[in-house]
Parts: sequence; C-alpha cells; structure tokens
Amino acid sequence: MIQINGLFDDKDHIITEQKGMFSIVEHTRDLTVSPITAMEEYFMAKMDVRRKQILCTLDGSEGVTVQAGAMQWMAGNIQATTGVKGARDLFGKLAKGFVTKESAIKPEYVGSGYLMLEPTYKYLLLEDVSEWEGGLVLEDGMYLASEGSVKLKTQARNSVSSAVLGNEGLFNLKLVGKGIAALESNVMRQQLVEVVLNNDVLKVDGNLAVCWSGSLDFTVERSGKTLVGSAVSGEGLVNVYRGSGRVYLSTLDDSTSLYSSTVTKTVKSE
Repeated sequence: MIQINGLFDDKDHIITEQKGMFSIVEHTRDLTVSPITAMEEYFMAKMDVRRKQILCTLDGSEGVTVQAGAMQWMAGNIQATTGVKGARDLFGKLAKGFVTKESAIKPEYVGSGYLMLEPTYKYLLLEDVSEWEGGLVLEDGMYLASEGSVKLKTQARNSVSSAVLGNEGLFNLKLVGKGIAALESNVMRQQLVEVVLNNDVLKVDGNLAVCWSGSLDFTVERSGKTLVGSAVSGEGLVNVYRGSGRVYLSTLDDSTSLYSSTVTKTVKSE
C-alpha cells in the first residue's frame, strides 16, 4: 500500500475540498523563498493567494482525463494513454482542439494509485457535471481534469454574431455526462455570482461569464433595440444568455483579464 508523507501530515498543506476522485490540496505556506521574495510570499499567503494542486485518487474502477502537460507525479499502478481510438477519432480530436482553442489530445490515466497535477495560483472549482442542465460549457482555459465518465464535446454559438461581434470563437468546450470536473478559475468561488434562469434572459456587458448551462442559447447583441439606442446607453454590445439554466459570473472583473494560471512561482498579468 502506498504511503505519502509530508503532504497531509503538517499545517503547511491542507485539503480544502473533496468530490469524487478529486481533492484540492492547498499549500498554506511556501517556504521555498529567497530573502528578496520572502515578504511578498508572506503577504500573498495572508490574502489567500496560495498555490493549489489537484490530487486524483484512482481505485481501478474509473480513469481520469487531464489537460495536456498538467501531470506532476503519479504513484501506483497507473498507465497513461492518449485516449485516441483510431484515425477518425484522432481527426475528430484535432478538429475539436482547433475550434475550441484547447489542446487536441488530453491524456487519460487508468489504474490504481495517486495522480498529482501541477500547482497553480488559480482558484480550483470542483463541479458535478450532471447538475448542469444540458452539460457544462466553459470559458476558454478553464478545463483542468474530469472523471472518465464525463465526455468532452463542443458547443457551437447560437449565431455567427457571437463570434464576429463579440470577438469570440464559434465554439466552446462542453462537458456532459455524470461525474466531477476540476476547473481553473481566475476568481474564487466565494466571489462568483450564480444566476439561475427559468425561461428568462441574462445580458452581460463583457466577458464576465465563467461557465454556463449547455441548455442556454448564447448570442452577442446590441444593448438597445437600435444602433442609436445602444450608442446613447453607452453599452454597445452585450453577451446574452436565453432559456433555462445557470450562469457563473465574475462580477468584480473580466473573467479573462485576471492573473493567468502558472505551474511556476511566477504569476503573469494578462
């Protein structure tokens, strides 16, 4: 039986959340500092700006799909596969990666043991995909890992205007099925606003949506009924979500303009 020491048995590493096979390990103190960076690291920790990792516990019954390059270490009888089932499947994955701006091939890990993913300063969210009506649609760059029972698909925008007018792509990555997905967010869960729509409309000025239900129609439209009305209101174009479902909003800042994810100690500003 595998024994892991130095990860769960001291105050510098804590598990903040567990769902399915995923555990979020938060490093409360980072002592690998220099005299130059010690003060910066100290105040970062006080503001809960800490590095976090996803630990996957595999029991042999189900595998896990991971973003390319995210694996840090694994222990036990675990094998990595590409998940490609022939030439047609490879072509489909390449096409999906091109339109969603995601890595085309995401490795799949199967077996029994532990799989640790790379550390990040981003906030980690564990979401039950089955709780999102029509699947869970993600903003670019949010996907980190998902249980093997979760399928990765593409969600087309409802109209070309969503891409042309909103300076966005035509497709988003969508997760469907039953299982848990691990997501990287620029905003902590406590600062996300959940809007629940029941055959209603949500209009958002800017890229504030982090993820949303696949059952919603997503378009980009003028804020007013006419060009003059939009100009007078000062809003111009807005992202519109119609139907029944949920939307997570980052209301304090644009979901794509905060700190980017990192696997090193350097946090880059976009």
